[in-house]
Amino acid sequence: MNQWETEWKREQERVNTVVDQVKKKMNVLEAHLGGKKEDVVEIRKNFWEDVTVNFDDAHEAAETAASIKQQAELLSELERSHKNAEDQRKSLVKLSDSPYFGRIDFKENKDAKADRIYLGVASFYDEKADEFLVYDWRAPISSLYYDHSLGRAEYEAPEGIVSGEMQLKRQYIIRNAEIKSMFDTGVTIGDELLQEVLSRQANPQMKSIVATIQKEQNQIIRNTKGTLLIVQGAAGCGKTSAALQRVAYLLYRYRETLTANQIVLFSPNNVFNSYVSNVLPELGEENMLQTTFQQYVYHHLGDSYDLEDPLEQMEAVLTGDGQPSHKVRLDSIRFKASLDFMNLIEGYISHLHKEDMLFKSVVFRGRVLITADQIKEKFYSYPSAVSIPDRMKLVSEWLVSEVRKLEKTERKEPWVEEKIQLLDKEVYVRLYQKLRKKKQYTEDSFNDFEREQRLLSAYVVSKAFKPLKKRIKALTFINLKAMYMRLFTGEGLSWEREDSYLLPDSWKEISRLTARTLGNGELLYEDATPYLYLKERLEGFQTNTAVRHVFIDEAQDYSPFQFAFIQRLFPRSKMTVLGDLNQSIYVHSTGDAFQMLYDHYGKDHTERIVLMRSYRSTRPIVEFTREMLHEKDSIIPFNRDGEKPVLKQFEKKGDHARALADTIRNLQDRQVKTIAVICKTAKECEEAYESLKDQVDIELMKKDSSSFKQGALIIPSYLAKGIEFDAVLVFDASNSQYSKESERRLFYTVCTRAMHELYLFSYGEVSAFITEVPEDTFIREN
Repeated sequence: MNQWETEWKREQERVNTVVDQVKKKMNVLEAHLGGKKEDVVEIRKNFWEDVTVNFDDAHEAAETAASIKQQAELLSELERSHKNAEDQRKSLVKLSDSPYFGRIDFKENKDAKADRIYLGVASFYDEKADEFLVYDWRAPISSLYYDHSLGRAEYEAPEGIVSGEMQLKRQYIIRNAEIKSMFDTGVTIGDELLQEVLSRQANPQMKSIVATIQKEQNQIIRNTKGTLLIVQGAAGCGKTSAALQRVAYLLYRYRETLTANQIVLFSPNNVFNSYVSNVLPELGEENMLQTTFQQYVYHHLGDSYDLEDPLEQMEAVLTGDGQPSHKVRLDSIRFKASLDFMNLIEGYISHLHKEDMLFKSVVFRGRVLITADQIKEKFYSYPSAVSIPDRMKLVSEWLVSEVRKLEKTERKEPWVEEKIQLLDKEVYVRLYQKLRKKKQYTEDSFNDFEREQRLLSAYVVSKAFKPLKKRIKALTFINLKAMYMRLFTGEGLSWEREDSYLLPDSWKEISRLTARTLGNGELLYEDATPYLYLKERLEGFQTNTAVRHVFIDEAQDYSPFQFAFIQRLFPRSKMTVLGDLNQSIYVHSTGDAFQMLYDHYGKDHTERIVLMRSYRSTRPIVEFTREMLHEKDSIIPFNRDGEKPVLKQFEKKGDHARALADTIRNLQDRQVKTIAVICKTAKECEEAYESLKDQVDIELMKKDSSSFKQGALIIPSYLAKGIEFDAVLVFDASNSQYSKESERRLFYTVCTRAMHELYLFSYGEVSAFITEVPEDTFIREN
């Protein structure tokens, strides 16, 4: 047995020892959990039996309240203890399979010998030996593993910088408590481990990368300096993975003051939400709040309008070429995404501060109770020093007061008597009991017809007026639609000189388009954020000061206007934005949004990290896709072998469809897990599905899909963003589909979804984006 085999045997013995201790602790925990669960169930079952209930006098009622509170606190503490134990058990289950993935031998300057530090997804402490057998990958000392090579090294501990020498760095692949692979490396993370991980097939859910975090990714994960962290990087560089590990790290480091519900992730779509939903639970943490910006907008405006979503906007842009209004729509999207449009709205709000506010009359049963002009007069009667939202609150209180006065006169209206006749018997009984309790009526007096009628009339009218008062408190008397419309109707900007703002040349055409869609009850996606911004500025911004960290993935898809809006929503939050300008596929996507954020937070409060190395795809795929870009040198492929992309060109549709089906069947026969046929649009996806569904087992993904399974699927380009697949088949890579310069980044994004294999099928002339690429980077098949 040579020295390495002896070392391997020694390491396996340590794995066995650690796993044995882990399993012993699991047994103790499971017994403890069983008891805790029984206690919780017992308290819930006997909750009211253990509480003395007596509300007859104040003293007894106070005792009852104290008794209920005591039982509730006991139950809450038991449930919290049970949850903590269950979380610990889940971590131990993971450790029992693979207790750790790395080891470093680190000798502090002051010590005589090196300490052996083993790193895993969770820590494991041996109470008898008073030492950590496994350190959590997020512990301060663990940063040595990710940031340093052999030799002089240091890490930041709570008490300050700790310096020393790293004498060994070892990496393991352990499965079912058995070492499958082990190697020493002098670099940060050895290529051997990365090769093993990256060569695996894709999964419908993203996995954690704690064993393969690179130095530059670790800078993202552990960065706590600035208020704004901007991460820009190539497709497949690990931006999203690093961001999710960053969430886990923040929850670990600030576990006394930060919880998962104080972190929000804005992701591109629901499919992506499903894709990343397993990463944090895999690391033993609760998921942060996940949403899309569209979901937030829909929550506030979806009841009022037929609201277009970003995917519908993208579909309209990609399929609308050649239509007369297409250029106007593009100009509209670009302008309404800009800070110039926000400045225009701010100017409009300043004008409304003095005049021209529009309101809706308060109407009850088809009758006007308070006119819009009366509301307007009341609004402008308050001092101009009072803000618009504060005046709105005062108007709302005044309206409720006026409506209460009108309630009394309404009781004599004929409709009230009709409603009384239709009341259920239970209502009569309930009112009688209520009045007896108040000692206002005896049995004899309740039969007094006039008094009974007054009581019932008051009840009927109060119930009828309740929804009206609720709407008033919700400020629905503001005519928001008319005021937003006024930005686009009339003779230009009727409230201001047109030349005061940087309006696009097609402003009048944009105005007509906006007025027409709003008039039809539709709100285009480019109007949603400005409309909501105007609403919030008039009613009062609903800021969230509880959220401490906001993460925005695919940040290149956000406009400057949207970023400015999000900043107002979360004024106390730190922000992490991740994006790749080479994947800017939306019309409004420019570098302006990143620059706007940088300018807002300032140099001293902003950290910017650029990731250049791409890990997702094989080297041949990266070398092919980067050639499509103007700045191709900004992407460095990881050295992972694979086949070159394959181009297949056809002149007949039937041949094109058969070749696609044959390729899918071949991949399925080879047990390739995730196969994506990516089309440019949803419309093209429908055509692809019709041509393939009878030939192969395949699923059609639509914008309302919430997740995807392993197998073959058809998906539109913009829905595939942020997701990776073992094999990608570009449904039609012809010049008729991808030729305009504005589509270059879309085509690049489509191709970079492939991890291991990329096939491009062209029906007719091949896209110029491919013919520009050197012939030796792909294989052309007849």
